[in-house]
Amino acid sequence: MQCFCHNCFSSVRPMEKMCWRMRTNVKKTLIIVGALGLLVLHLWKDVFAQHTTNLSRVNAGRDGSQKEPTTKTNYVYSWPKCQQNISAANVTGFSSLPQHIKDFLYYRHCRHFPMLLDLPDKCGGADKSAKVFLLLVIKSSTGNYDRREVLRKTWAKERLHNGVWIRRIFISGTAGSGFEKERLNTLLELEQREYNDILQWDFKDTFYNLTMKQILFLEWMERNCPNARFLLNGDDDVFANTDNMVEYLQSQDANDGSKHLFAGHLFQKTGPVRWSQSKYYVPVQVQESDSFPPYCGGGGFLFSGYTALVIYKMSQSITINPIDDVYMGMCLAKAGLSPVFHVGFRTLGLHVPSKKVDLYDPCFYKELLLVHRFLPAQMYFMWHKIHDPNLKCGRPQDRNFAKKDILPTRVIGV
Repeated sequence: MQCFCHNCFSSVRPMEKMCWRMRTNVKKTLIIVGALGLLVLHLWKDVFAQHTTNLSRVNAGRDGSQKEPTTKTNYVYSWPKCQQNISAANVTGFSSLPQHIKDFLYYRHCRHFPMLLDLPDKCGGADKSAKVFLLLVIKSSTGNYDRREVLRKTWAKERLHNGVWIRRIFISGTAGSGFEKERLNTLLELEQREYNDILQWDFKDTFYNLTMKQILFLEWMERNCPNARFLLNGDDDVFANTDNMVEYLQSQDANDGSKHLFAGHLFQKTGPVRWSQSKYYVPVQVQESDSFPPYCGGGGFLFSGYTALVIYKMSQSITINPIDDVYMGMCLAKAGLSPVFHVGFRTLGLHVPSKKVDLYDPCFYKELLLVHRFLPAQMYFMWHKIHDPNLKCGRPQDRNFAKKDILPTRVIGV
């Protein structure tokens, strides 16, 4: 800036002072503007960096190029919401199908859903997950709080048994809508704060979506717990003797979880139910074939970490079947692997030899691995009774545990 004074011969010095003040003010103004500009630039840089980070978290894993480290717990690993496939309505006979089957066909293509609750460090991080000997993966609907509470105190309690670690995870979707959905989700959030044992995704937790729940868990396992030795996959209303399971798995010759194992209540030479009123109804629009491969009942089965990852790999190229235990059998068949029968699994209930004896005599359950189904109070009672040091029982063969007894006549809870 320049100051000119042509007719001020007698007042040159005052004008010089004025010009000096004006130059000083301009410099101060420029300095302030520059500082503000730098501040705005810095803030925008932080916002942009955070936005980029969030996008990378949402998109992690889509093309295999990004995998979020398992040691961070300040966010939830997630995916965007899957969109409805409206072309499913073009399937022959679609309009006559029950609504839940229509919904299944609309979203059958979906393999990822937004994650609401995550456990990236449940197994100590992917690199340390081999320390988990038996991972209990329990299918539980959001409203089943009483079941989860009892399991945490009984067979699903996280503990060291026979020198190896047992860990617990409940897997869940969402239920209800509006305020009810919010309340149930809040319930799981409260449980998560206290127990840190829930995986939840934002999809409708229905019987027909159980297969999706299995696939989502296996994806989580590959990312966060790939070296877990063995897994129990079961419902939240089964009675499981997890102590017996550990001892059975430790007895496996030369199998530390790195080889194939898939054991439970074996079903063979079965096919889809075509009766529309059945819970297990599978119309031809869902599966044309009239036969299923061999599979183990979904109430509960044991499998190795190796087999779990094989199933997940196979699932990526097999169309989803809504019956989750059957779908597991499909994945095994594609991999050239077979499930095996174990007499200790009674997913159709337990046959008791006489009406004159107590159905809940702990001696009938002490040697078993899993029985379906139990109420919470029965679960709590039975767990403590089979661990009673004063319990006296006869020989297992006297309690009618023969291998041929796989179709019960008088059963509990079926």
